[in-house]
Amino acid sequence: MSDKKDHQGTLINCFSCGHFYITYEPKYPYGCKAMGFKSFRMPSVDVHGASGMDCSVFIPKDKDKGRSDHD
Repeated sequence: MSDKKDHQGTLINCFSCGHFYITYEPKYPYGCKAMGFKSFRMPSVDVHGASGMDCSVFIPKDKDKGRSDHD
């Protein structure tokens, strides 16, 4: 049985976070609006590497954002 404390790295998926964005900069393609930085790796990986903890500002992306009432 796997426990969250036993994982290596982070369990946060930045692609599902409302703060995540693509920068289109080849050296730093991923960004976090909440933490105010860009990275070559997923921001959650850098946060975990620096603090040893999962990201604390994760918010689920609004799945209905950008959808029209005609869908």
